[in-house]
Amino acid sequence: MLLLFGGRSAEHDVSRVSAVSVARALDPSRYEIVPVAITTDGQWLLAGEARAALEGARDALPSAFRIEGRHVAELPEPGAQTLVPLDGAAGDASMTFDVVLPLLHGPYGEDGTVQGLFELAGVPYVGSGVVGSAVAMDKVMMKRAFASAGLPMAEWFAFRDGHDRDAFIGEVEAALEYPCFVKPANLGSSVGVSKARDAAELRTALDVALGFDEWALVEEAITGREIEVGVLGDDPPEASVPGEVVPAADFYSYADKYEDDAAQLLAPAPLDPAQANDVRALAIQAFEACRCEAMARVDFFLEEVRGDGGPGRGFLVNEVNTIPGFTTISMYPRLWEESGVGFSALLDRLIGLALARHERRALRAGRQRNDRQRDG
Repeated sequence: MLLLFGGRSAEHDVSRVSAVSVARALDPSRYEIVPVAITTDGQWLLAGEARAALEGARDALPSAFRIEGRHVAELPEPGAQTLVPLDGAAGDASMTFDVVLPLLHGPYGEDGTVQGLFELAGVPYVGSGVVGSAVAMDKVMMKRAFASAGLPMAEWFAFRDGHDRDAFIGEVEAALEYPCFVKPANLGSSVGVSKARDAAELRTALDVALGFDEWALVEEAITGREIEVGVLGDDPPEASVPGEVVPAADFYSYADKYEDDAAQLLAPAPLDPAQANDVRALAIQAFEACRCEAMARVDFFLEEVRGDGGPGRGFLVNEVNTIPGFTTISMYPRLWEESGVGFSALLDRLIGLALARHERRALRAGRQRNDRQRDG
């Protein structure tokens, strides 16, 4: 199995830590792990260099992420073979493996780009395909998919860099009250997210978000609880028990998640049975609206009371993450643990789904080739 981690996004270090946790959880009697790292400038690393990148993840983030047990140095030495040509590698080099487990959070990994590479190479891989990955990664397209499916969500506006900012800010102010949140369209882990309390802060927040992506999303601020649900499988997908994030600050920031270790993660969430059933059903609807496959974490707000004291709108779907974190404190594996699927069993399920999808698609591709040959 090829374990692909790192990547060019701002979530590079989170990916490395996820890879360490996965390497520890995979059954060494069943899987031979071939680690492949992608650096922040896009270089692909193998063998000792890839293992060194994993080792470095131990010090990249606080002690809450550090693991005991299987040591990264125990991963097998794959030699000089490569999936794609690397600097200094022979042009005809090849690599033997059964499936790829990509743990590339954010752009250039969670957005359909690397999934397209795997499709072109005819390689089985874990997670959503090109379409689901791209739609769920782009918050503007994701919101449009939610709207098409009739899912409840916060009010939002999209802005493309280079357009009239004054007119856009006027449009936002006409529809929303401050504060509001501004996000890059294509990024995760709350990177580039700002809270704006007036027009000046909104303008600054747009500058920050557009420093990461050409498109930005502006959303109304929701007064409510943050609920997360894991989804596993394809046809039909299953939903985990819900969890709840209690941020230490105004919102669940990058520092809250990965640096300060200050947020509380409650699993299962303190919801009544009817609420839990409702949010699990909505999670599956959001998953299917984006045409996701295999795995995702779906995030919600539970608005019980509006900011002005009026009755809340209940569960509002926020976003879908197709490659959720797999660190030792990440919510996705934790929710499935609470649902009766342990970390190792979860990875087994995901790998099995990847192989089954590849087999289904290979059968259809074979029929297409046979039809072309007959027609020819």
